Amino acid sequence: MERADIEETFAPFRAVTIRKMFGGHGIYAGGLCFAIEAFGEIYLKADAQTQGAFEAEGARRFTYDMGGKVKSMAYYTLPEVAQDDEDALKRWCACAFEAARRADLAKQAKAKKSAAKRPKKA
Repeated sequence: MERADIEETFAPFRAVTIRKMFGGHGIYAGGLCFAIEAFGEIYLKADAQTQGAFEAEGARRFTYDMGGKVKSMAYYTLPEVAQDDEDALKRWCACAFEAARRADLAKQAKAKKSAAKRPKKA
């Protein structure tokens, strides 16, 4: 999928930044990776709060082969309803963006906690 196609897909949601990633693309908004493009498909970020909603829509989890073992990441295919409906696209993208935001906040909290445990230098 070309950058212009990705940008056009997300235009109803907001402007995105696209970075090459593992043969596909990372799709960012507000500095957060909320979606990826791989194998010509768009996948949106999910977490424990949103995974069930993606599954209820029939979205498929992102999987890949790593040395003969199937691995997965917390990204789901763009729900079918969001492919032809701008309002649905905006809702699903906002859901993915919030999942990315929660993951970033958790990462920051973990880093802060880890830094607090380190002995202070004299």
